[in-house]
Amino acid sequence: MITEVEQRAAVVRTAQALRPSGLGVNRSGNVSARWGDGMLITPTGVPYAALEASSIVFLDRDGAGRAGELTPSSEWRMHAALYQTFPVCQAVVHCHSPAATALACSGRFIPPFHYMVAAAGGASIELARYATFGTPELSDNAVAALSGGRRACLLANHGQLAWGRSLDLALELAREVEALADQYQRALQLGEPVLLDEAEMARVLEKFETYGRQPQ
Repeated sequence: MITEVEQRAAVVRTAQALRPSGLGVNRSGNVSARWGDGMLITPTGVPYAALEASSIVFLDRDGAGRAGELTPSSEWRMHAALYQTFPVCQAVVHCHSPAATALACSGRFIPPFHYMVAAAGGASIELARYATFGTPELSDNAVAALSGGRRACLLANHGQLAWGRSLDLALELAREVEALADQYQRALQLGEPVLLDEAEMARVLEKFETYGRQPQ
């Protein structure tokens, strides 16, 4: 059984992986993991390189923190909404990765131009409607864009959001979304991309239920 200190350290490692992964610069983005009846989330305004386990903030399901801890990320409501809406969600990564953010700022979602779009749980990676950062409205819009089993979405004029059953899986999915966003932009430069049809994406999604799994 992992301890709280170990989970805090895992959140730090994931946050510090954003920049080397090309998913963020400076202090943009935030990372959290479910913990007990709440979550452990990165603080606001602290450079990732300076994060320590003690820097991570605990918030209960109502958003109440512990005395003496730092101020949580301004996006804590969005993370809390995902934990409340998706019981299997154990970790959330939000970042302003370049390609995904460029699409989001152009009002574009990621359609089924490549079968790997299904890695995010749906036949497309949807675009959540814009709302001011840190607001309940943004949380609601993100949850709506994650309907239908989706585990990632773009956030209009903002960035991208990914969740998973672990911190490693949430980070891996955020990387995949960024790669797909970059590929889609390149395809757009060549003309209108050829999209996979609904029937094919349904087949792909079915195959993804066991994709990459090894026998126990």
